[in-house]
Parts: sequence; structure tokens; C-alpha cells
Amino acid sequence: MVDVQTISIAIASASVVAGVAYYALQLRHQTKIRQTDLIIRLYSFIANRELLEAWDKVRDREFKDADDYRKKYGGLVELNLIYTLYQEFGMLLQRKLIDPTLIEDLIGRQTVLLVYEKLKGFHEDTLRGAIGTESSSFDYLYSEMKKREQQR
Repeated sequence: MVDVQTISIAIASASVVAGVAYYALQLRHQTKIRQTDLIIRLYSFIANRELLEAWDKVRDREFKDADDYRKKYGGLVELNLIYTLYQEFGMLLQRKLIDPTLIEDLIGRQTVLLVYEKLKGFHEDTLRGAIGTESSSFDYLYSEMKKREQQR
């Protein structure tokens, strides 16, 4: 015959298992919510008018480096805006806070490669200005997208 103590132990054990299963489901759900929030925030940042206008200007202009851009077009606002965006994506990728596939989905692998090549002179000037810096998050982003291109 089963006594009361055995029944209470079985119920307590079942409760613990149910609690752990519920917590695991909630954790997975929270992760999906955070990923969705990240995608929405990044997309709204990328799709804002100021950034799109800056990219239109930078894409259509010819320049060698920061000084050349400043002489021809007045200031570096557009360049800095685009450059900072790609530095941020590189930093998120470097710290493994974002998946490279998400970057490809949001801005495209080819776009990263194109922007890097377009901003190469400006990028080198920026690195020279940063004491002791030999590479950046933008370099990391570029190299990761280059690897992914070669794998396909």
C-alpha cells in the first residue's frame, strides 16, 4: 500500500518537473521576443529618412578619403552616419550579439561589401586617427561577410 509520504514526494517531484518545463518554455519565448524587438529596432533605425538620404549622397559621390570628401562636399556628417552604422553592426557581430544571417537579411551581404569599399579611404583615415588601432568592428563585419560570400 502507498502511504501519504510517498504520494507527497511524488507530487512535489512532479511539481518541480512542471516548473522547470514551464520556465524553459518561458525562457525560449522571451528569447524570441527579444530577437523580434532587436529586428524591429534595427530595421526602424536603418529605414529612417536621415540615414537613407545620407547613403544616397555618399553612394553617388566620388572621393578618396575624408579630406577629399570635406573639400568637395563641405562636411563629413553623411560619411560619419554611414560609417558609424556599419561600425555598430560590426561590434554587435564581433560580440556575438547578432547573427550574421540577420545582418544579411537587414542590409545585405553585398551592401556591406560595397559600403566598405566605398568608405575605404575614410575608414583608413579614421583608423590612423585612433591611436594604436589597427582594425575595427567594420573590418570584422567586412571580413565575416566576405567569408560568407566565399562559402556560397
